[in-house]
Amino acid sequence: MEKKLDIRFRQVHLDFHTSPLIPGIGAEFDKKQWQENLKMAHVDSITCFSCCHHGWSYHPTEVGAMHPELSFDLLREQMEASHEIGIKVPIYLTAGINNRIAELNPGWREINFEGQLVGWTRSPLKAGFKTLCFNTPYLDFLARLTEEAARLFPDADGMFFDIISQNQCCCPCCMRDMGKMGFDPAKEEDRKHFSDFVLRKYFKKITEAARSVNSNLNVFHNFAWLGDPGNEDVYNYVSHIESESLPTTGFTGYDAFPMRAAFSRGNKEKALVGMTGKFHTHWGEFGGFKSADALRYECAAMIAQGAACSIGDQLHPCGKLDESTYKLIGKAYREVEEKEPWCRNAQSSAFFAVLSSRWFKRTLVPDRNTDLGIARILREGHIPFDMLRDIDAEKIFRYKVLILADEIRLDEKWRANIREFLANGGKIILSGESLLKKEEDIPAFDIGICEGESTQYPNYIQAEEMFAPQDIHTPFVMYVPSMNFRKTKGESLGKIFEPYFVRSYEHFCSHAHTPFKTAPSGYDAGTVTENILYFAHKIFRNYALYGNVILKDFILKCIYAFAGDEAGIRTNLPSTARVTLMQQKEEKRYIAHALYANIIPRGTPEGHFTLLIDEIIPLYHVEFSFTLPEKIKKVTLEPEGKEIPFTEKEGKILLILEKLDCHAMMVLHY
Repeated sequence: MEKKLDIRFRQVHLDFHTSPLIPGIGAEFDKKQWQENLKMAHVDSITCFSCCHHGWSYHPTEVGAMHPELSFDLLREQMEASHEIGIKVPIYLTAGINNRIAELNPGWREINFEGQLVGWTRSPLKAGFKTLCFNTPYLDFLARLTEEAARLFPDADGMFFDIISQNQCCCPCCMRDMGKMGFDPAKEEDRKHFSDFVLRKYFKKITEAARSVNSNLNVFHNFAWLGDPGNEDVYNYVSHIESESLPTTGFTGYDAFPMRAAFSRGNKEKALVGMTGKFHTHWGEFGGFKSADALRYECAAMIAQGAACSIGDQLHPCGKLDESTYKLIGKAYREVEEKEPWCRNAQSSAFFAVLSSRWFKRTLVPDRNTDLGIARILREGHIPFDMLRDIDAEKIFRYKVLILADEIRLDEKWRANIREFLANGGKIILSGESLLKKEEDIPAFDIGICEGESTQYPNYIQAEEMFAPQDIHTPFVMYVPSMNFRKTKGESLGKIFEPYFVRSYEHFCSHAHTPFKTAPSGYDAGTVTENILYFAHKIFRNYALYGNVILKDFILKCIYAFAGDEAGIRTNLPSTARVTLMQQKEEKRYIAHALYANIIPRGTPEGHFTLLIDEIIPLYHVEFSFTLPEKIKKVTLEPEGKEIPFTEKEGKILLILEKLDCHAMMVLHY
């Protein structure tokens, strides 16, 4: 396992993308004011700008161009003021976009396969940044700019490169080189492979440039597809991971970061930093603020996933930190600082692992719905989990339950690992096609007969009584097809009911789908044996797309009946609350994180739709049950240092958390 960096937990990412038309750049920078605000906010690292999206440098430069309205070395002043009070300063360089360079060298811009210039806007009459191609002389320019920054700032605490992408560019340089390398520019797959080649050239060249002075310099490339299939080698070019996720944008919401954290934990062991923003809408917003409770919750959600925190801000062109912003950040970071001893070097202690569908399938255009659906089910069911990209035998034996969802069909190599996992007491959960072998349409596991995918859908499940959703004792609709499955082992999850006919223009009934026949079809909704739970539908994709509560209730009842104690935690928290289980082995303790906030939608698509936390509503008298391998000696609530009474019954630790106010850490000492 790669050793994680000693990463700072309370970071600020200080954007400074500044137009050349604004006067007085940095004119109000004041060392004392800078230091006082950072100390008030409990900040211990701040990323400051060398070169911004507009293309201007904030220090003297011979390679680039200093902002025309800046008269001194602003980055040096910021760095020295921060270092003087023990605050680290990584430096920022824009990479994928640079408007000054794009305007000076239009031939260095990306062009898509339809001949259009690529950028944040396609119209030259609209405001927006312009995307550059790394397969042009721009890459050499960026390397020289980076080497210069490394020489000028050898005391920098790292380099952050932003907007790392290489689209399927068809600029003259790319067209020429694709032909030389035998790629056909007319084929999307060839364009994609060539863009991947160019990206690797970027990563190698710019990482070497960044470390040209300090070979151990921390480097991060803000590459949106870092966690996607085929990009495993990219991890070699980053010293840690910064996961940018602004949950209030409404685009990624509060689901994105926990999924990325689960994937990071389950695979490459690098230090993880979660990144949110103080903004109400999106990056770079001046005068926009989210509530202090929102930042408290978002930072708590990061440390609960084993990550450090970074909050995005945008510095005013005058160079003066905004006092209101740093008071806001301080309310969150004061709590993070108090909790840090129970979070530093904490490792996931999840007993469930999910094999990532998008990683396993490795399609050209990845479908994230299955992974999203299963992550939501587990989080809403308060089941801690990690996400894996392969079934490595050494890796999966850390877990008790492995989930292969919806469309993962294993070859003999992976099936052998699964057989060994089962033989050693492991359990697996399958759904949809995951029952079948990769090489042929027959079951890979001896639990039933499969007669292919049903053409009769939407169809319906009438669950067996012990798995039935609350108050639902009649068939409920499933919006995706099922496998025609008949169990031969175990207990049936329920019966499949088919519609009278499939809805079409020739025959339909009512507003939506056709009702079910009154007699069951003869197929099962799945089966549960001692070590295998199988759902005949692609239930996780179904839940991602439709979010039906009845389906979630059915799935979780099946999982709890099959492997409830293997989850490690059971609680009566509402589904909107979140739970994680971490461990500090050297300190001999587990840390159970519980989080709750009422997240509500506001705004409209015509204005700005957002998910926000307006206020924190405490929960009281929350019940927990822990099933852990070690003998628990005591339980404390931290950082309060208050001992929580517990009872031990049938191998379970039972306790009550009297109050959950946003975030609680229950520490189980063994």
